[in-house]
Amino acid sequence: MANATTLETRATLRYLQVSPFKIRQVLPLIRGRSVEEAERVLEVCERDAADHVLKVLESAIANAGHNHSIPPDELFVSVAYCDEGPTRNHGQARARGRYFRIRKRSSHLTIVVARLADEEIEARRDSDEAARGDRGRATRSRAERVRASRAAARREDDEHDHDLDQDHDHDHDEDDERGAAVAEAAGVDESTEGAEPPVNADDEDRESGTAEAPGDAEKAEESQ
Repeated sequence: MANATTLETRATLRYLQVSPFKIRQVLPLIRGRSVEEAERVLEVCERDAADHVLKVLESAIANAGHNHSIPPDELFVSVAYCDEGPTRNHGQARARGRYFRIRKRSSHLTIVVARLADEEIEARRDSDEAARGDRGRATRSRAERVRASRAAARREDDEHDHDLDQDHDHDHDEDDERGAAVAEAAGVDESTEGAEPPVNADDEDRESGTAEAPGDAEKAEESQ
């Protein structure tokens, strides 16, 4: 990827208290990759040594930006290696006067980032723009589908509410008719309640005193 005039920037971490064997298992994952892709790989890597490698890589990116004003999207990992540092000998006392030796190993980690070739930078930018365009079209089509589905859902809700309103109005009409019938029946009962019962003619004569009693009529016939 790099040519003879490529600018390179390095970052080194010395006397890291991690075994070189553990560091070297992570370095092949980032060699030759762009720094952005290498960062993504290290962030999802499950090994503990990936955290130390990520810190050194971020330092190398910062050095390239500060010293040579190179943006991160134009950098890739050109070299990554780990040397063995000094080993400290420790031990642990055991039973029967025995002594177990413990080796505390250290590492010297170095990462070198370099600028991509101009042709590759242009190719990467074109591919990124195409990918963004595809994502934009996909996003727009998805947004249109979402809007269409929401509009259909709103129409269904409006139709459902309209049907409920019609049923409610129909119920009101039935209630009004039922109430009118009840009111009409109540009006008939009220009219009959207010009317006086029919009065017999004899009762009216008896009340006025003009009607003759049955005994008086018999006495008048005998006297004749």
